Formats: sequence, C-alpha cells, structure tokens
Amino acid sequence: MQGGTLNSAQQRVLSGMRPTGALHLGHYHGVLKNWIKLQHEYDCFFFVADWHALTTHYEDTRDLSGHVWEMVIDWLAAGVNPGSAKLFIQSRVPEHAELQLLLSMITPLGWLERVPTYKDQQEKLRERDLATFGFLGYPLLQSADILIYRAGLVPVGEDQVAHVEFTREIARRFNHIFGREPDFEAKAEAASKKMGKKNAKLYRELRKRYQEQGDHEALDVGRALLESQQNLTMGDRERLYGYLDGGSRSILPEPAALLTEAAKMPGLDGQKMSKSYNNAIGLRDEPEVVTQKLRTMPTDPARVRRTDPGDPAKCPVWQLHKVYSNEEVRSWVETGCTSAGIGCLECKQPIIDAVLKELEPIRERAREFAGNEKLVRNIISDGCEAARDVARDTLEDVRQAMGLAYR
Repeated sequence: MQGGTLNSAQQRVLSGMRPTGALHLGHYHGVLKNWIKLQHEYDCFFFVADWHALTTHYEDTRDLSGHVWEMVIDWLAAGVNPGSAKLFIQSRVPEHAELQLLLSMITPLGWLERVPTYKDQQEKLRERDLATFGFLGYPLLQSADILIYRAGLVPVGEDQVAHVEFTREIARRFNHIFGREPDFEAKAEAASKKMGKKNAKLYRELRKRYQEQGDHEALDVGRALLESQQNLTMGDRERLYGYLDGGSRSILPEPAALLTEAAKMPGLDGQKMSKSYNNAIGLRDEPEVVTQKLRTMPTDPARVRRTDPGDPAKCPVWQLHKVYSNEEVRSWVETGCTSAGIGCLECKQPIIDAVLKELEPIRERAREFAGNEKLVRNIISDGCEAARDVARDTLEDVRQAMGLAYR
C-alpha cells in the first residue's frame, strides 16, 4: 500500500466460529482474546457460522439453536463487545448464500477439490457421509462470508492461510470477468459529487497531481480524503479509489490473512483442548469443578512416589505453567520437580489459582447474560441488521456487475 494508508476494506476484519455450545479455555486463548484485542483496532464483524456446522453435521440439528446462544453468551462474557464489533448469525444474513451461489457460477470445480482441508476432513470424519454438495462447496461459502463484507483482513492460523488465498483467487477471477464496469468514469464522477463541491474539487486536483505528476503524497491525501467521507457507499468508495490511482474499480477487494499465533492452551492431558477429548475446562465451570479437574490431571509418569524426581518437559502441568506462570514460578516448579522438592499437588496450586482468577469475571458475566435472554437476542438482532446493511450494498454491486440489476 502506498504510504501505508488503509482503506475501509483493509480496516475491516471478518472472523467466525462454528457453534459448538459453551466454550472452553482453548477457545478463549486461541480465538476470543485475539478478537477482544482486534475489536479496538479494526471494524470487526464476528459471526456464528451455523451454516458451516451443517456442512459436516447436517444429520442432527436438534442442539444447534442451543449451541448458538450458549456460544454467544460466552463471547459476551469473555469481553467481545457489541459496541465495538458487529456480532451476528450467518444464516440470519441470507446475502451470504446468494453471493456463494453467484460465485459458484465462475468457480472451477478443480479449485474446490484441491483445497487442502477437503480430503483431510473427509479422512478425519470418515464415519460421516461427506459426499455432499454442501461439503464440497464450503470453502466457497467461506469466501462469500469474507467477500460479502469486503473484509480486508481475516485472522487465521497458518493452517488456514490456504482458505484466504482461495478467497483471493475467487475475488481476482470475479474482478477479471466482471470488473470492466460500464461507464466507470461517469459513475466515478457522479460518486465524487456526493462528497460536496469543496471535497469533490480537492479530489479532482489530487487525482490530477498523482496521475499527471506521479505525486504519491497526493495519492495518500486522496485516499485519506475518501476515508473521511461518511456519506459514500462502500461501492462508491471502491470506485473512487480506483479512479484516483488510474485503475478500474475492484468490486470484490482481495482479503489478506492476519496471522495469529497458534493457541498455547493445552488440554488437561497435554493434547489440544477439546470437548471431544474430554480434556477441557469450560469458561463457566464452577470453581470446585475447575479445581478437581486440575488436581486430578496427569503428571510426569516417572513420578510414582512423592520422593521420585520428575521432568517438567514430560508433564502436561508444565504446559499450563507456560501459559499462566511468570518466570519466578516456573523456576520454582522446574527446580522443585527435578529435585522432588515439591509434590505434584504443590506444583498444580499456582495453576489452579490463576485459572480460577481468570474465569471468575467471565463466569459472573455469563451468569448475567444467561439470565437476560432478551438482551442477548437484541444484541444479535442489531448485529444481523448492521451486517445485512453492508452485505446488501455488496450484493447490489455484484448483481449490477453481473448484469442482474433489473430496473
């Protein structure tokens, strides 16, 4: 980006989670803490990916609705703020599905079949019949999720970068086929007038300075000017960005992966924390449940007796110390474990204290939200409406570009 200026799309973040019900510490450390940080830095859209849940678990949806609301309560309790981010449910914004359908018209079948997780998931979930159109097309639904908001950044781990790259290819292909917008210059000129006479004149001067004299400072100032305009639609803004630098309009901007650190929260047995492994600590687990889970978690198998020395590297508890303990406590644990100077229960106590302290405010807020169903549903309703406003603008431009605007 010239001069490092972020446009509206590049300032927008899109991320979603499949509804799995009440969340655990793995979700908190792996996703939610990052969302809480991002919501103060970007224009964030966080959604419940309920349609994605159907791509692999379509045969049993009895608990789906309950899982959705339980997860939303945990988002709010953890600190995801509806005043700072739009929170919504995917299926309540049907524009996602229409965009997926329209994009499917130009998506080569081979692109879907080569998505790395396609065969990987089929292998992992062999007990399920995943020979369905929905499962084959789920990467395109992910792309539609991103592109319907013209999101510029998608927080993912390294294992999901391929999905963002796939979305970039889809956007590129769409723009190549449909981006030659008829009457582009006339529409850009009409859009510039919406900024008012003074700003429109400044915009034309900056455009001329950049295109005739190569003045990059004028380009940066022009982009900042567009960014400050409150009465431009996203479509007009993208049109004016393209007109400013001499390009054409990018109907669907290509998103970038916002790499996040791999989750550092192991389960009680040292594996990845997961309800299916029965090794998780729930965000709403009561203190006595948390304490019992941590007190009974396995340790270094070499420490059969209290007097046997151990090796922290072979103990799941040590992994939790890496998350929760400072250097002083870790040093105490390392020395005490290898010399048998402390027992396993002593070693676990700082973890128990730290987890209880972390969960207490979350559990308290969750109790408040769970007791106010109307508030939670209103938050999601408002988020869905805000999301639909943006999604409708994108679809209007997509339909128009594809020749589907019948007026």
